[in-house]
Amino acid sequence: MLDFFVSNAWAAPSQPETSLTSFLPLIILFVVFYFFLIRPQLKQAKQHKALVSALAKDDEIATNGGILGKIKEVGENFLLVEIAEGTNVKVQKQSVSIVMPKGTLKTL
Repeated sequence: MLDFFVSNAWAAPSQPETSLTSFLPLIILFVVFYFFLIRPQLKQAKQHKALVSALAKDDEIATNGGILGKIKEVGENFLLVEIAEGTNVKVQKQSVSIVMPKGTLKTL
């Protein structure tokens, strides 16, 4: 009785996709990730590596943990940092986040 109200839905003929059009969204997504995520991280890692390699005695530094101090001795992987008069700690070079301007520790 209701058959005349319902029309048949026929599938559209399929169009063959080329391999380029099927991978185009993935390629675009990779390019976006490269420019917004990967490239800035590589640039930041390169800057940090240059900062760590340029550390020298008597530089005033801040570590990732928030320790401020003056470098007393530079080793291959570690630094001896004076955080207070007569108090020295050994930290990894990679934990240095910033080199402070000279005289910063005296103003604190």
